[in-house]
Amino acid sequence: MKRRLLQSVDQLDFDKGEGLVPAIVQDAHTLQVLMLGYMNREALAHTLRTGRVTFFSRSRQRLWTKGETSGHYLELQAILHDCDRDTLLIKARPHGPTCHTGTDTCFGESRHGHVHFLSLLERVVHQRKAAAQPHSSYTAHLFEAGLPRIAQKVGEEAVETVIAALHGPDDEFVGEAADLLYHLIVLLVAKGHHLADVVEVLENRHASK
Repeated sequence: MKRRLLQSVDQLDFDKGEGLVPAIVQDAHTLQVLMLGYMNREALAHTLRTGRVTFFSRSRQRLWTKGETSGHYLELQAILHDCDRDTLLIKARPHGPTCHTGTDTCFGESRHGHVHFLSLLERVVHQRKAAAQPHSSYTAHLFEAGLPRIAQKVGEEAVETVIAALHGPDDEFVGEAADLLYHLIVLLVAKGHHLADVVEVLENRHASK
């Protein structure tokens, strides 16, 4: 299935909404819906130019960049349009709570459920990678040791997971699986990738079957 990535402002039909198109904002990593806003041509162009999601305020009749007062910006990752070219799906990285009330989304949901915890863990791994002191945490120490050591740890944890699956109790197997998943996330970050990249491959494979 071909993704409808936006290439130009001129691809959209702004006439249907009298100059505005609805823009659904989604967390690029967790895929959770964060909010709904509206864009005109200028807001969309500003978003593409600056990399920060910007809307047109219908009440104030002006452009406003999400986070311009709170600092909780939405960092643009990708923009897709629907089949009728009159609705946008904005994939963004939120810097803090999205809603002005302080909640993670404008629908009162938390991003930190069981599935979304993996995204939180990935962000923590990114923070550890940027740590000034490599020995401040085990994760930072791994990054200091380098890619070969990180890859070696993934191999070691994979073997331990297999052994636990064949010969150990269930709680030991689950614990080893958790260790494997954690080290795999570290390896992904070390290689400059995200969990979302792996999910996209799985989605494409599923769609092709």
